[in-house]
Amino acid sequence: MAGEINEGSVPAYYREVYEAIRCRTDEKVQVEVFQRLLQRTDLSKAVLGEIAEHVDSTDGFLSKLSLYKALALIAVAQQGKQPSPKQLESYIQELPKPHLGEPRDLSTLRMQPAQEDVLTVSQTLDKLLARDTVRVELIPEKKGLFLKHVEYQVTSQRYKISVYRRYSDFDVFHELLLQRFAYRVVPALPPKRMLKGVLTSVSEREFIEGRRRALGRFINLVAQHPFFCQDELVKTFLTFSGSDVQTKLRDTYKKTGDEFMTNRIATQAKEYLPADIQAQFSISRELIKNIHNSFYKLREKAEKIAERSKENATDLLMFGRELSTLGSDTISLPSLASSQSTWGTLRQSLKSLSVEFAVLSDKAAQQGRREEDDVVEKLNLFLDLLQSYRDLCERHEKGVLHEHQRALHKYGMMKRQMMSATVQPKEQASVEQLESRIVQQENAIQTMELRNYFSLFCLHQETQLIFTYLPITSHILGAFVNSQVQGHREMGEVWNELQPKLGCLFGDDNGLKPSSKA
Repeated sequence: MAGEINEGSVPAYYREVYEAIRCRTDEKVQVEVFQRLLQRTDLSKAVLGEIAEHVDSTDGFLSKLSLYKALALIAVAQQGKQPSPKQLESYIQELPKPHLGEPRDLSTLRMQPAQEDVLTVSQTLDKLLARDTVRVELIPEKKGLFLKHVEYQVTSQRYKISVYRRYSDFDVFHELLLQRFAYRVVPALPPKRMLKGVLTSVSEREFIEGRRRALGRFINLVAQHPFFCQDELVKTFLTFSGSDVQTKLRDTYKKTGDEFMTNRIATQAKEYLPADIQAQFSISRELIKNIHNSFYKLREKAEKIAERSKENATDLLMFGRELSTLGSDTISLPSLASSQSTWGTLRQSLKSLSVEFAVLSDKAAQQGRREEDDVVEKLNLFLDLLQSYRDLCERHEKGVLHEHQRALHKYGMMKRQMMSATVQPKEQASVEQLESRIVQQENAIQTMELRNYFSLFCLHQETQLIFTYLPITSHILGAFVNSQVQGHREMGEVWNELQPKLGCLFGDDNGLKPSSKA
């Protein structure tokens, strides 16, 4: 390949520059640092652009050999030549040395990311919601009985594709998502089945519909999450249309592993955490707990309001039917009824009123559905997120912290055994074996400490995510007010149409006169 760099052919100056500007934790150079280095060359923007085109940068980083190639191209350009890989082939022994100053002075170019740049989740609720909208629709299944073969059509607006999933597919996806992102808020799945002994045709339909809604909330929270949405695992679930999505999901996870292994700053997380991270976490957790409790009560009241609207719809329909029944009575009135002629006319008029009450019932039912779809569902969405945050806090305390403490306890026991072995002579093989185990345990503790700090790092970001979602309160209130305004307006129109009709049917003496005219 033209211009291929061999580490043995570079001057010592190249290695000194590399050591001065490379990342502290790996063998790469950040693109931002490289750009700063280019600014020290005094070359024209056009030439710098040519150099940058010939240098490979993956995921915002340059490898060691890519930097060496860039240094060689800079040196060539500083000699007034064309900075191209072809030019490098003319240097048989050692590549030219660029003029960049003392390597020790270049260390100031190394990127020192501000904590807020890495730790802060710079998102708004509107941006999160705009990432994707996923519809989960139930597909009627002819085979099987009850809940055995329920299938869903999952449609992603972002990927513009529909795929078919069963609950077991969601279950495997959820399990892998928890393994991949153990330190993030992963929403829970709804239960697979109803409790035994309560399954009826009505309760089954209600359960299936409730589960469909819950799966929809789950996948939308995942698809809109700032760190999940770009992950290959999520993309696979939303787009793979092959016959065995579960195997595909497992293969995808095997290629990546958990987030700690793939996040480029995982091992540096401690450096970005504020000194009072534990205090911040405690305060935020208590605040979010209070928010969770309040939203739980709001959801409870909203469900009752929606239920009352549906009950009102039923009552209005039954009220109209009873009027119709009353008007349909064909039994003749006895001669002793003083208002026989009036009641006969009135009775005939009652039959027609059932139509208006049916319309009123329909309007009340529509309002109940709006309250359920637009208000209760939004409350459920946020509550699902809040519950997953509570679950994350428990995973952090019972998982990473607990394992770290157990490892430290085990390490202490090994050290005491080692001290005992030095006091009481034992076989050399057993002592060496104990030393090897202590070294392994020290490495395990170091890894756990890094994971603990990364867990705190993620927890800090997920806490910000919860606060980012808080403006959904205004969405919920807006939906609630709009449903009430629309519902009362539509029902008011029907009542207003009914009022003059009563006057025509029953005359003036119908109780409809305003009090000011009485």
